Amino acid sequence: MSLSLQDINQLPPRDALERISGLYEHSDWIVERALTQRPFASIAQLKFCMVEVVKNAGQDAQMTLIRAHPELAGKAMVNQNLTHDSTNEQSKAGLTHCTPEEFARIQQLNTEYNQKMGFPFILAVRGPRGTGLQRQNIIDTFERRLNHPVDYEFEEALRNIHRIAEIRLHDKLNDQPDLGNRVWDWLEDLSKHSDPGFKEKNQLAVTYLTDAHRACASDIGHLMRQNGFDEVSHDAVGNVVGIYKADANIKQPQTLMTGSHYDTVRNGGKHDGRLGIYVPIACVAQLHQQSKRLPFDIEVVAFSEEEGQRYKATFLGSGALVGQFNPQWLDQLDADGISMREAMKNAGLDITQIASIKRNPKKYLGFVEVHIEQGPVLNEKDLPLGVVTSINGSVRFVGHINGMASHAGTTPMDRRRDAVSGLAQLAVYLEKRAIQDGDSVATIGQLNVPQGSINVVAGQCHFSLDMRAPNDAQRDSLVSDVLQELESICKERGLSYHIEETMRASCAPSDPLWQARWTQALSDLNIPLFELPSGAGHDAMKLHEVMPQAMLFVRGLNAGISHNPLESTTNDDIQLSIDALMQLIYLTEKKT
Repeated sequence: MSLSLQDINQLPPRDALERISGLYEHSDWIVERALTQRPFASIAQLKFCMVEVVKNAGQDAQMTLIRAHPELAGKAMVNQNLTHDSTNEQSKAGLTHCTPEEFARIQQLNTEYNQKMGFPFILAVRGPRGTGLQRQNIIDTFERRLNHPVDYEFEEALRNIHRIAEIRLHDKLNDQPDLGNRVWDWLEDLSKHSDPGFKEKNQLAVTYLTDAHRACASDIGHLMRQNGFDEVSHDAVGNVVGIYKADANIKQPQTLMTGSHYDTVRNGGKHDGRLGIYVPIACVAQLHQQSKRLPFDIEVVAFSEEEGQRYKATFLGSGALVGQFNPQWLDQLDADGISMREAMKNAGLDITQIASIKRNPKKYLGFVEVHIEQGPVLNEKDLPLGVVTSINGSVRFVGHINGMASHAGTTPMDRRRDAVSGLAQLAVYLEKRAIQDGDSVATIGQLNVPQGSINVVAGQCHFSLDMRAPNDAQRDSLVSDVLQELESICKERGLSYHIEETMRASCAPSDPLWQARWTQALSDLNIPLFELPSGAGHDAMKLHEVMPQAMLFVRGLNAGISHNPLESTTNDDIQLSIDALMQLIYLTEKKT
């Protein structure tokens, strides 16, 4: 019997509970309490209400909920005592057809996990696409999560339980995220292209103008043409540009630009950048299918380079559109001695046309970007989307501290000039000082003791500093305090230092009007509003220099990890991001 959200809202409480019973394993109390919040304006609102019920239930009730779930390929499965939903899920993941070796390994992992954590391993085995994970992927995830702290795994178990409930709810409503599935599949398909040395290891690496990079550009352009774009071109730096033209009755329409980058870091993830290309393609596909034209053009740009992996030229694709392509970059050499000039020539790009692709900001309404968060905040809060308030400003340094190398056994502790100890003291200060601001971050990402030995007090230590904050004044205050502390530490310890600034990027606060439209879009879709800054840099930073910009973040799985093969998001969250961008487009239509 079919079931709709309207049914859930209008049926008597007991009947509504019966119809959606089993969303949470042996824990219908969650749905029962959520139903007191009826009516629900959207499925997303119902899901959030259930998340809040669990969050407010207390740790004892949460532990009971976790323990209500069966082990994977455990006794309940063997004895055929699983619920109908659990049987379906474990079957779709192939757990009912394990080899003897796989079954033995899973049983061993179940035992080890229970002994360490005190509760069963919970995994939404139908996965982020909803069709079921592979058995080896399940085992790999099991092994990885076994190394996590207990408190982290407790929360991760709850997150997976909510994902299980989300999939079950959509099954009961026969409401599948069709566009989210489509974009998910597009992302998977694009990941088949990878640079040599990585493809053989089943790793993703797509760096500027390699064969894999050019294949990606070709696929993206083809997909744009398939989905209704009126014009598709490849520009002088390798950007793929798709235009969906405005209503023919509009004279000299302005343009809304969106997009992101399709290059990746080495051994990176499938969603960074690329999600922000395919989400707007899905939106244009909807407009085209409806034969709907807008009072403005939509320009989707798949930026060719953002990561700076092959050449030291980050934001090359978006930078060229704001007139910031540095001709000196052309003489840079990659690891194989190939210059950028040569690479561009081999790719059929005309470097004499680079200056001509600079955009005229007067012709643009603004730039919006959808991006996977690349951080843990949305994941920890069980929220699918977040509105970005600002892209953090940042400063980077490289430096070294000089001490005096001496024998580790014969040099008294009060006579040492230990470069590592000086840096360790700075690292502790760095952490405390960034926390003081609440939303600043500071990192020592590189640390090296040249010719270090286990029995020698370090005479020199090389290091890097990366400091970021939501506004430039806060960033500069952090930098000033850290550099003063470095000087003070070295003076106190009889050390010297040298430090060099290697990069400075101003913050890019979201344009108030466009940020408000993202906010309104989420409100219209009944998605809980959450605002956060972006600690990572994005193409929007470059467009910010010439036109208004604002970003939307999409929740990432696995603690929001990015630049990593574990980077992922769900088909449901992708669907919501498509819906949000469509709503923003409609809001812009009303104002244009």
